[in-house]
Amino acid sequence: MPRSIYLDYNATTPLDPAVRDAMLPFLGGGVGEIWGNPSSVHHVGRKARALLDDARDRAAKFLGAKPSEIIFTSGGTEANNLAIFGMARLLKTKGKHLITSSIEHHAVLQCFDYLEKNEGFAVTRLPVNADGLVSVGDFQKAIRNDTVFASVMAANNEIGTLQPVAEIGALCREREIVFHTDAVQWFGKEPVENIGQFNADLVSVCAHKFHGPKGAGLLYIKSPLHPNPILFGGGHENERRAGTENLPAIIGLVAALEKFVKSPVFDHAKLKLLADVLAAAVEKIKACELVSPRTNSLANTVSFTVRGTDGIALMAGLDVEGICASSGSACAAGSLEQSHVIAAIGRKEEANSLVRFSLGRKTTAEEIDWVCSVLPEVIRRAQLAGKAASRL
Repeated sequence: MPRSIYLDYNATTPLDPAVRDAMLPFLGGGVGEIWGNPSSVHHVGRKARALLDDARDRAAKFLGAKPSEIIFTSGGTEANNLAIFGMARLLKTKGKHLITSSIEHHAVLQCFDYLEKNEGFAVTRLPVNADGLVSVGDFQKAIRNDTVFASVMAANNEIGTLQPVAEIGALCREREIVFHTDAVQWFGKEPVENIGQFNADLVSVCAHKFHGPKGAGLLYIKSPLHPNPILFGGGHENERRAGTENLPAIIGLVAALEKFVKSPVFDHAKLKLLADVLAAAVEKIKACELVSPRTNSLANTVSFTVRGTDGIALMAGLDVEGICASSGSACAAGSLEQSHVIAAIGRKEEANSLVRFSLGRKTTAEEIDWVCSVLPEVIRRAQLAGKAASRL
């Protein structure tokens, strides 16, 4: 087997060669290359501006949106921050009650925490069931007369649960509540016909989750909403996001959208078969318990907890075997903090021993067989290390 087996595609994906080729003319200063500042009025800047406008038009056409509804960002985190801070602050004169779920990405949860602690907002964090699913009924019950904004993710990054965002969005529309969904893990893995399928007023997208470049994302903002900016210093992005646009990354984002989203680059049928093999192997190990649902979930994601050890020991043991996995969100890498997702589904005692395998387009049956063969020994060694540490 190859020395490296990459099973961390929910954290990031390798840049696709065709996407890289689309970006190359925008990266340097050679003859015929495009390197100008899109805000400059001279011909070098105007050429860059024309290509930025073209990229926005392409993204809008692809998503079934208006060009003015597409705001390019530095990735999913910034898109989430702009959606949440921007809309909450815009709407605060109408009400200061917000709704989210207990298993959102930290880039969402920490925004709500900040608004609650520092700006006087009231936040309802909805519980989830054992599969990590938000109840539409619970959402409806949480609505108050002063509810102005809600955010529920489309697909969970740690265990893969798909949320009923279209139903929640329809409910929000009836009650005139602005609704945002973090769809970072959805794009490239689940079907996208157009942006309207989410029934959301704001949708966050991140390029490096579907073989685009890091540092590139977008926020769809349904017209005529105009969230308060969180970055200041210029009138870029229709005065909603200050800062010179990262044109190479934007070109890569749009190329990846067009290439990998309508026909998801994560092959559902193939990955479901491989994930089922992996899940079956996990279930045979006495100390392990699957936490990713096998239905209504991302087909590529297999997450489980392990009794008698912790995520750091498990990640180290897997890495010794050349296996790249994750112990929850990659954005919390190196942290000893328990998984808030595992705690939210009622398994708080196991929340520090999560293992997430997330498969991708280069994953092979041979690799999965190898992982299945070495996993019991990796877990045994991690448990022994845990026992030794506890005696110190």
